[in-house]
Amino acid sequence: MPCCGLPTADGGKRQADPRPEPARAFEPIARVDRAHRRAIFFERTTSKGDEMRGIRGLAWAALLAVGLSATAAADDMVLEDFGDGASKRWQYAADTVMGGVSDGGAVVAMIDGQPGIRLTGTVSTVFNGGFIQVRRLLRDGLPAATTGIEMDVRGNDQRYYLFIRTSEMSRPWYYYGESFEACTSWQKVQLSLDSFERSHAHLSESIDPEEIISIAIVAFGRDHEADISVRRIALF
Repeated sequence: MPCCGLPTADGGKRQADPRPEPARAFEPIARVDRAHRRAIFFERTTSKGDEMRGIRGLAWAALLAVGLSATAAADDMVLEDFGDGASKRWQYAADTVMGGVSDGGAVVAMIDGQPGIRLTGTVSTVFNGGFIQVRRLLRDGLPAATTGIEMDVRGNDQRYYLFIRTSEMSRPWYYYGESFEACTSWQKVQLSLDSFERSHAHLSESIDPEEIISIAIVAFGRDHEADISVRRIALF
């Protein structure tokens, strides 16, 4: 199936807090991840790749020093503010790629006056399914000094998850995950990398930030109605 970014309401003009458009076709996660890992492997096993990693490391260090946003605290850095191009950076996926029947969608839109992303739908565990998600690939990893991820979230008093995948993962169902509660009012959620649990015992016990290839906001694991909005993702 072809891959596509997230829809933006009214041809790019963001509206306040819309419902998601119907789910559109997207490339299966396994195929996206394999292509992404191949690109990372090539880059990291060539002299040019070593040079580029050094350049990116310096760039990350500079960004950490000066900050990416005037609203960011001195000890964090904005990874995603859902501004221009966000609908292309994020992808929606569901368990239908593996025979499940969960249904939903996601949009990038203005939410309470600020740009954000909203994931809604029905999560069903029928046919061994049980997830919908929005995911962003991270070609360059995260800075080595990263110890956690902070998000501004609002939901429907349900439990959600942040999934992290790294370059060591050879199967699409491997991940590191941590749960959080999304209340009906906006709140900041801080998730330490040390608190994430690996999905399989043979994975590394700790997460190397520089090896992170994607992050995903996930409604997962039980039958429920999902409705979660995120307006900002930062590192600390």
